[in-house]
Amino acid sequence: MAVTFSNLHTEAGLKSINDHLSGKTYISGDELTKDDIKVYGAVLEQPSSDLYPNASKWYQTVSAKLASSFPGKAVGVKVGGSAHAEAAPAKEAAKPANDDDDDDDIDLFGEETEEEKKAAESREAAKASTKKKESGKSSVLMDVKPWDDETDMKKLEDAVRSVEMEGLFWGASKLVPVGYGIKKLQIMLTIIDDLVSVDTLIEERLTEEPINEYVQSCDIVAFNKI
Repeated sequence: MAVTFSNLHTEAGLKSINDHLSGKTYISGDELTKDDIKVYGAVLEQPSSDLYPNASKWYQTVSAKLASSFPGKAVGVKVGGSAHAEAAPAKEAAKPANDDDDDDDIDLFGEETEEEKKAAESREAAKASTKKKESGKSSVLMDVKPWDDETDMKKLEDAVRSVEMEGLFWGASKLVPVGYGIKKLQIMLTIIDDLVSVDTLIEERLTEEPINEYVQSCDIVAFNKI
């Protein structure tokens, strides 16, 4: 059965997650899944433990899981978004879906009703005349491999993070042993789909001069829509 969460930057949206998680640890089962990552990426910050105890506990659990998977020191990034900084009143959550927020609705099974399709088309048409549409986002886990065991991995990571593109946000990273004293860099990144192509990022930036002095190749380990 499809599970849909809406307006996750509002009180109503957070309450829907909190109610869904009653008696549960994760969104779709007994362990962390892509569903949790998808919803986690759409929640702006940890929900209040007083107002939404189930959602707050779930958010902490997912954060801890992600932190343990990527123990590298993050430099800290700020990601701009269309959701309001302050929670909107409950009545705002009942507004029609022709709002300016692109990521209001999350359907874990990818199902979309006719009403949702029409609402999405209306939003896109309204914004086309004023600004470039900011599409959905994707979370990518990438392996970056050095030439050999003598490659300076600190300089390799600095070179990778030096790549700046509109819609590209670097995240947590860690070094993973490969063998024979060689380690690879495993790094998270978030992209805005209409602005960044991962293939172009790899072929034209990460494996070209001067970064290819350190980087031999890049592989996509995971690619998830958020």
